[in-house]
Formats: sequence, C-alpha cells, structure tokens
Amino acid sequence: MNPISLETLLASVGKEVGLSPWRTVTQTMIDQFADATDDHQFIHCDPVRAAAETPYGGTIAHGFLTLSLLSAMTFETLPPLEKATMGVNHGFDEIRFLAPVKSGARIRARFVLADVKARPSGWVQMTHDVTIELEGSVKPALTARWLTLAFVEPEKDSA
Repeated sequence: MNPISLETLLASVGKEVGLSPWRTVTQTMIDQFADATDDHQFIHCDPVRAAAETPYGGTIAHGFLTLSLLSAMTFETLPPLEKATMGVNHGFDEIRFLAPVKSGARIRARFVLADVKARPSGWVQMTHDVTIELEGSVKPALTARWLTLAFVEPEKDSA
C-alpha cells in the first residue's frame, strides 16, 4: 500500500477512508486471547456450557479481543502516512460494545477519518470513527473513536 501525503490525509477528514476485508473470529483465537489475558469465563471458552446457559447458542469473543483486532485491520486497510517513521496507539475517546461476536463470525472494520492535527513537533494525530461490522447483522459489534499518532521528522530550517 502506497503512503499518502499529509495534504491528502487532511483533505480526507470527514470521509470514509477504508473498509477492511472480512476476518473470521475463531474459537482458537478466543482461547488464545483468554490465555493471554487470564479471562477464561465460560461464555468465551466452554462451547457446551455457553450453548446451554447463554442466549448466544455458543461461545462469544471477548469484547477486548474484537477491539484488539483493529490494529491488524488498520494495517491491512489504511495507507501509512508519507515520511512517518513510526505510529502509536494514542487511545480511545469512546468505545461501545453493541453486539456479541460469536465464535466463527466474520467481522470487518469501517474507518471514517474524523480529524487530523499536525503538530509542529512532527506528531500527527489522527482520529478515526471506527465501526466493526458483523456479517449478517444490522447492529455492529462495536463502535469507537480511535486516536493514533504518527511521527514525521520535522523539516530542518535551511537558514
């Protein structure tokens, strides 16, 4: 994916800037996330019990697993900023988990660029309104306002 200029980025504020490919959330992913976070609640890790005792008919992904997949969906969807030497997660202003992601479900992320602030220090702050869509559902899995930073080395004065 070719990098985009700051000018192009600024001109994209208010527009949809990306739609990721569909991604399947597997039980293996859910189990590995449970191991990494020590969150082995039965609704995530016990398909038999989750089918019998929940309204979901089986296990569901951790909300934080769904949220964490944004990083991968970003890298496969949004072009990098031209001349940026690194990017970092700056946090979220708002996150809402709206529908459960069942094991085996497919999700994708839709990105709308809400704001860009280019700082004299070289940091460029981007704010995206993100929706993780759930295949076959009118209701999204989650919505979030996500802030990221990219660092572009400031131009040196030639004087």
